[in-house]
Amino acid sequence: MTALQKPRPAAAAPSLGPCPVIETPHLTLRPHRLADADAMAQSLNDWQVTRMLSRVPMPYDRQDACDWLNRTGAGVARDWHLAITAGDDVHIGMVALELRHGQWHLGYWLNRFYWGKGLMSEATAAAVDRFFRRMPEADLYSGAFADNGASLKIQDKLGFTLTRCADLYSLSRNAMAPHIETRLTQDAFQRARSL
Repeated sequence: MTALQKPRPAAAAPSLGPCPVIETPHLTLRPHRLADADAMAQSLNDWQVTRMLSRVPMPYDRQDACDWLNRTGAGVARDWHLAITAGDDVHIGMVALELRHGQWHLGYWLNRFYWGKGLMSEATAAAVDRFFRRMPEADLYSGAFADNGASLKIQDKLGFTLTRCADLYSLSRNAMAPHIETRLTQDAFQRARSL
């Protein structure tokens, strides 16, 4: 005679908890709002920004932004999609920490008119620091297209290490492009911060 076995419940996907508000010396990172749609559309309809992203179409308009904002919800997802804002609370970019295919990924973008001021380095460092406070044992993955030296420099400053190079499809480019994939541990992040 065989015993009936009760199926094991599926393991719950890890969650970071509610999307926080993070203050840095020059920025506020906060959950997105529907009111951010116009600023997002303006930033992401810029080819210089969007060509560096894999999952954003070109052209990008207000309806695309509204659709994305409605899908991601108001901070109730397991992921963090942090709006980067300056002193006037205007949306100038994003830092995302997303669970994809069982791995945590860091993604980010910034309106082109704010490039070269160190703001993305500040924003990503603050978000990664908060991430590792919640998930100290997790590995964090990221990457950048090979022609995006500025993004790779940010990841290097955070302590990311190269894991591999491969082609990745870019929706805005409508083509495969060389992509450099990276990985970060909490220990490597702490070491990079102490330099």
